[in-house]
Amino acid sequence: MRDYIAQYGMDFNPFIKNSHDIIMETDDYRELKVRLDYLLRNKGFGIITGGPGRGKTTAVRNYIKNLNSSLYKVTYTSLSTLTVSEFYKHLASELGLMAVHKKNDNFRNIQAEITRQALEKRITPVIIIDEANYINNAVLNDLKMLFNFEMDSRDRAVVILVGLPQLNNTLRLSANEPLRQRITMNFNLESLTKEETSAYIKSKLAGAKCTMEVFNPNAYEAIANASNGIPRIINKICNAALMIGASKNAEYIDSDIIMAAVNDMELA
Repeated sequence: MRDYIAQYGMDFNPFIKNSHDIIMETDDYRELKVRLDYLLRNKGFGIITGGPGRGKTTAVRNYIKNLNSSLYKVTYTSLSTLTVSEFYKHLASELGLMAVHKKNDNFRNIQAEITRQALEKRITPVIIIDEANYINNAVLNDLKMLFNFEMDSRDRAVVILVGLPQLNNTLRLSANEPLRQRITMNFNLESLTKEETSAYIKSKLAGAKCTMEVFNPNAYEAIANASNGIPRIINKICNAALMIGASKNAEYIDSDIIMAAVNDMELA
């Protein structure tokens, strides 16, 4: 098989995980940035949901990398299946503290560190919990207490819960009502439209310094239909199609190659 990266005029393959984050600013993405700006100004809890592969983590990662490190200290974790005690120990460690055995001691130490950062260093802690739909109710119940400052009169940190849409169902349970009332921002990322799917692929190719017309119009239509506008699936289809196209020495990718890629991926 020929080198498909060189054959299609790319500096690298933009459809696989690598060090190059190529972001296309869809309407949803721009709206999410506005919502996150609001959350950072007002502090408190934010919820970001979306189906699998919608680009939630990528969007958040791209947003936080542009934050001023002298104003915000970001802590990220995807360990959402921990017990309450384990969660406190993990969060304490991520904040640069020495985790101790007792939950109450970790609780006090975390609150003290957040207060120190907010009041002494004028830094807002930003705590991101990915895969948050797996968090158990015991941890959710404790989150409100953990980020309660001065008898609930102050928000000194930003907590962003990122997960699948069922996270909102969990938060609607009566047991989680106190936390739900503290939510400052809630946003759901939708799938890409057909037009956005084409623009997404073209932006990926442009980011890889590709100047060729790699996919013909029928290919874009086929990708949009097969992927349902889910970025992760779009990437998989494009990656498979490029390899099939190179093996056939195809000048460009057409709908037949896309369908062959879909069949290879057992998505059809």
